[in-house]
Amino acid sequence: MLKDITIGQYFPGDTFIHRLDPRIKILVSIMYIISLFFVNSFYPYIFILGFILLTIKVSKVPIMYVIKGLKPLIFIISITFAINIFLTKGEVLFQIGPLTITKEGLSQAVFMALRLIFLIIGTSLLTLTTSPISLTDGIEKLLSPFKKIGLPAHELAMMMTIALRFIPTLLEETDKIMKAQMARGADFESGNIIRRAKSLVPLLVPLFINAFRRADELAIAMEARCYRGGEHRTRLNELRLKRNDMVAFGIMILFFGLVISTRYI
Repeated sequence: MLKDITIGQYFPGDTFIHRLDPRIKILVSIMYIISLFFVNSFYPYIFILGFILLTIKVSKVPIMYVIKGLKPLIFIISITFAINIFLTKGEVLFQIGPLTITKEGLSQAVFMALRLIFLIIGTSLLTLTTSPISLTDGIEKLLSPFKKIGLPAHELAMMMTIALRFIPTLLEETDKIMKAQMARGADFESGNIIRRAKSLVPLLVPLFINAFRRADELAIAMEARCYRGGEHRTRLNELRLKRNDMVAFGIMILFFGLVISTRYI
């Protein structure tokens, strides 16, 4: 299950999507998230689905690789579905004991579940098609105008990217520790919630120790390479917007503008 999480992972490639400027991809992702929250009916999801499938096709990321990222979040999606289907009032379809399922509740539950699924898949495509270094440069460039008010753009971008990059690493460490503890007789699956929480203590302690150890090793490695933050720092490849970037961004503005406009039609 832990290995199914795709957030923070990068899928190497040399496609049109991979070559786009990271700033453009970050801005498109922000517009994508905003447009999802503007959608208030089902039919705009058809355009959103088409956009996701086209992006996956062009980026050549295996569709099953993208879909498996949903597995660890099935519990959250299920909880959201249950809350909406049972707590939304309206025309009663049928009743299960004290729980009532309404027509409006069923519609709202499916709607919110689809929103979560599209949100997870769409945002995961950003990290799957953008290397950590490019992502750091893109975030820093977007935050650079705020340097005038004292915002440490480079440091913030570096922290966010390192945190995102270490998600798969920490998950891999967690999986190894769980298997080692299970080989010694640990049980993480049986019992009630309190017992399961207590069984996680032998897992969390070595995980935190390994996390601090990796952070210390990373700091030493950065100091050994004379890393001094963003001031007067140069780059091998400077970010420059190209024609393809501007064309792609213009098309995305029109597309997401169309999706948002469906709310008012």
